[in-house]
Parts: sequence; structure tokens; C-alpha cells
Amino acid sequence: MPAGNFSASLVLPNAGSPAEMGLRSFVASLALYDAVRTVAGPDANLSLKWPNDVLLNGGKLAGILLESAGNALVIGVGVNLAKAPEVNEVEEGALRPVALKSEAGADVSAEVFMTYLAAAYAPWEERFRTYGFGVVREAWLAKAAKLGEQIRARTMREEMHGTFETVDEQGHLVLTSAKGRMSIPAADVFF
Repeated sequence: MPAGNFSASLVLPNAGSPAEMGLRSFVASLALYDAVRTVAGPDANLSLKWPNDVLLNGGKLAGILLESAGNALVIGVGVNLAKAPEVNEVEEGALRPVALKSEAGADVSAEVFMTYLAAAYAPWEERFRTYGFGVVREAWLAKAAKLGEQIRARTMREEMHGTFETVDEQGHLVLTSAKGRMSIPAADVFF
């Protein structure tokens, strides 16, 4: 990882069922969105890409990775604060990587960013635990990239094209295509 970028992991003990654990990517992405907004300012062009990326000016700024460890959940977060990977370092068709410093002019250290992210995560986690996924889902959809637009979703077995309709109550991507309405639990999404 380039110097000046951010990576961290949060370990949540007793994070619930595997289904509840998976919904934490939405909690983490909302917290990450809020932390970036605090640093970059209210005019930053931010959005969320299903299921776990934060976009700035249409490019990938940050990503989230979930891993289970028994009853615990490990939420890994990476943010291009200072430098983005080169385009030739990412998968063909992937969004262009961007950095906070070059895209928004925000210069923040990883240590300072951590304080913003921690402050943003706590209330989203509390909302999720208190009110369930519905509140998180609504907030996430309000910030979703390409909602109502054509996208591609690629699983290990197939690639589907269609309109990004919504995210359902299980956190699945709902895509409407010529084949009908599909609920997709896991996929790589391309615009």
C-alpha cells in the first residue's frame, strides 16, 4: 500500500448470524462515506457502490472486506488518502482508482482519518443494532451509485446485465433485466 493511505480492521465480537454479519458492509460503507465527507467537505461528489465501495467523482476511493472469525466479524477498510493505484494495477473494466488528496484536495493523515472513521462508525452500528437493517438500507440507497441505471453483475458462473432496481432486505442486489427480476447475493458490479 502506498505511504499515506489508510488501512484498518475492526473486530466485532458476537456480531450475530452470518446474514447479519454480511449486512455490516452497508454499516461500514455509510460510516466511511460520512468520514470522507467530513474530510473532503460537503461538496465532494461521493456515492456508494454495491456492496462495499466508496466512490469519489465516479472513481473507487475506498473498499471494505468482511471476514468471519468464529462469532466475530473482521471489517477491513482501505482508503486511498494520498495515492491511488495505477489503472494498469486494477482489473480490466474496474472503476478507475482515485485518491482523496488529488480528487478533493484533502490532505489528511491515516491517524487523523481513523478518528473520523471511528466517530462515524459508532452511530451507524448503534442504529443497526437498535432498528435493524431497514434504516441502514434506506440511508445506503440514498447514496447509491447507478441506482435506476444499467449495470453488469458478474458471479463465478455468469454475467447479468440489467437495471439496478434496489437492495433488498437481505442486502442482495436486485437487478431487473429481460429475464426478469433477480436477487443477487454476491457479485462483482461494473458500470
